[in-house]
This record gives sequence, structure tokens and C-alpha cells, in this order.
Amino acid sequence: MSIHVLISILILICGLIVGMPIPFAFGGSFLWLTYMLDFNSKTLLSSGYTQINSTILLAIPLFVLAGKVMEKGHIGDALIGLVQRFVGRFKSGLGAVAVITSAVFGSISGSASATLSCIGALMEPRMTKAGYPKGYTAALLAAACPLGLLIPPSSAQILYAWSSGTSVLACFTATVIPGIILVLFLCIVNAIMCKKLDIVTPPAEHGSEWIKNTGKAAWHAVPALIMPFIILGGIYGGIMTATEAAAISVLYAVPCGMFIYKGLKGKGLWQALTESACTTGVIMVMFFMVMIFSKLLTMLNVPTTIANGLLSLTNNRILILMMVNIFMIIIGMLMDDTSGILLCTPILIPIVTGIGVHPVHFAAILGVNLGMGNITPPTAPMLYLSGRVCGAKINKMLSPTMIFIIFAWIPTLIITTYIPFVATFLPKLILPNLFLH
Repeated sequence: MSIHVLISILILICGLIVGMPIPFAFGGSFLWLTYMLDFNSKTLLSSGYTQINSTILLAIPLFVLAGKVMEKGHIGDALIGLVQRFVGRFKSGLGAVAVITSAVFGSISGSASATLSCIGALMEPRMTKAGYPKGYTAALLAAACPLGLLIPPSSAQILYAWSSGTSVLACFTATVIPGIILVLFLCIVNAIMCKKLDIVTPPAEHGSEWIKNTGKAAWHAVPALIMPFIILGGIYGGIMTATEAAAISVLYAVPCGMFIYKGLKGKGLWQALTESACTTGVIMVMFFMVMIFSKLLTMLNVPTTIANGLLSLTNNRILILMMVNIFMIIIGMLMDDTSGILLCTPILIPIVTGIGVHPVHFAAILGVNLGMGNITPPTAPMLYLSGRVCGAKINKMLSPTMIFIIFAWIPTLIITTYIPFVATFLPKLILPNLFLH
């Protein structure tokens, strides 16, 4: 690896550490390499445009818009009410409600930030009233919101499938079981930690009263619950592509938020459209710059050099996977999941496939890693967003966040990494031909 490549990577890392916008950090690295190595910048710019000119990428802004519409339309209220009927009666029940509802909402929006903005705004007042400290509440919501990146449909998995040439459906299903495992771990850790908290439990309901109220909550939540069935059923049944399902999710969410839950007004819809447009613009500029930088690294054989370097250190599969995970954890700590996927995929795919890891299995490993990166300092975008949503100070959030990372996220990562069955069971069941070669 040449000194110019190392300097370009150093420029990228320093830019991210000092808080430079991610497209500018990648752009600086790109400009350094093109200037020092005399690459044709017009060819690279044309290549970047060609790569992002993909129909499948339309699914990402559409899912972003669906998430914004759900957030403005108060669709999350119905989901919280239903989940609370089943687990909210216990001392740690509200924490479990926050985790499970984040998973359900994530299965509709496909976005960690939309999940946190909606569920966090609804759960924080309830949890504070019940006696949960604000720092703990914000940490739990931050730890749970990346479930939107694991439970399909996931914008992150669409991006990985596009950049790696893997089936979108296979990548969607690869993260389902890891997502469920993470939900269980978060609920268990929350239950243990809640023993030390002075939490007010709601009065118990019995018999016909509980059945009646649960029936009302379930009926109220039916329109919201239909949405993931439409999206996932259409994709898994081969009726719709991911892009078509994303468009259907928007068409369903708008009338659902306006006329059923009556939370979405004209102003809210306009805000959803403008916020989604801004988010999409940022994402596409980021895609463009990261893809050019990744293209340069590939042209310079950096992925092959890194792969050969790791394989020369050891041929032990367990150790190589551990080093790959450490690398992705560091990447996740420095940049958001979108940039992390675009950077890690071309670099790490040759390494993991070289030791017999299927790209679909790696989709789950990458998803868990970068989901954890969303709450791991120094970058930790979801941690800071949760602090703003809940009105909590970061120093009060750090200790519980590290507990959730160590005892929920890392065990999920270890299981996903070293037990391939966890990631490949559902893809093999739905797309067996994908694993024949």
C-alpha cells in the first residue's frame, strides 16, 4: 500500500474526528489521491454517477419518506398501546415496550432515526412519569433504535445488497433472527437493571377488563400492523421489488396517518416531504463521494492488499473474523452506517469470502456491527439524537449505554458472527438456490 493511500486514509480519519461533514472528508481523500497519483477525475466522476444511477436506490428515499410520514402521523401511538397491553404490567415493562415497539416500528420505516424520533418522543414522557431516569431512558431508546437497521425492510441492507451484488431479499432475511436475538438481550438487560430503579408499576387488570382493553388496543393497531405485512409479504412473495414496496409503504402511510390515526395534517405532510428531500440529498451526495473513494481504493488494489495482509498474519478463521469485526467497530465509531457500509463492503468482501463466509452471512455481521456503531462514541449519531429527543445529558447516558453494548449488542454480534445458521437459516429457506454455488 503506497504512502499516498495511507495519507488519504489519514485525511479521512482526521476529517471525521474533527467533525468535518462526511462527504467533505471523503472528498478530501479523493482529491488527494487524484492529484498525487494523476488519476482522470472526469472518469471517476462519471463512474460515481453511473454507480448511483440505480433503480434499487430509489427504495431508500421512499422508505425515509414513509418513516417521516409515520412519525408525523402518530402511527407509533397505536403500536405502543398494543405492546404495552402485554408487557407493560411488569416493573421493567415500559422499557420492554420501548424495545419491542422500536423493532415493530423499524419493520415499517427501515430507519433508526425515524424509529428514535417517533418512539422516543412517545415513550420518554411515559417512562419519566414511571420513574425511569432520563439518562437511562435515552440510553435504552438509543440502544433499541438501530433495530430499524436489522428488522426488514432496512435501508442499510438495501445499500449493502446494491454495493455487493447480493439479493436484497436474502439480505433482508439474514438480519431477522439477529434482530430478534438483540430484542431479547435488550429486554433481559433492561429487566436486570430495572431492579435497582424506583419504578412505578401500573395497576393490574384482570379477566374480562384486560381482554376488553387489549381487544380495543389491538383493533386500534390493526391499520399500523397491516403495513409491514403488505411490505414484507409483497417482497417475500415475489410480488414486489424493494423499490415498489417502498412506494406502496408511502401510499399506505399517508392516508393511514391522515384519516385513520388523524395525526398527519397538511403541514405535517409538507414537513415530511421537505425533511425527506433534505435527507435524501445528503445521502446521495454521500453515496457519490464514498463510491468514488471506494472505486479508487479498488483500482489501487487496497482491498486485496488488506486481505493478503490479514491472511498472512493467520489463517485461523476465528481470529480473522475477530479482526474484521474490530475493524468494523472502529469504522462504526467514526462514521454513520451508510458511509460504513459503502466503505467496508468492497474492502472486506474479498477477505470474508476468502475464508468461506457467504456474502449473505456477512450482511448480518455488517448490519449488527454498524448498528452498534450508531451508539458507540465518539460519533454515535443515535446516542446524541436520543439525548436531544429525551432532554438527557450525554454523561448520564454513557454508563447505561455501555452496559447495553457489552451485554446485549456484543453477544448478538458474537452469535451472528460465529454461528452462521443464525444469519443463513431464513435466506436458505426462502432462496435455497442462492447457496448452491
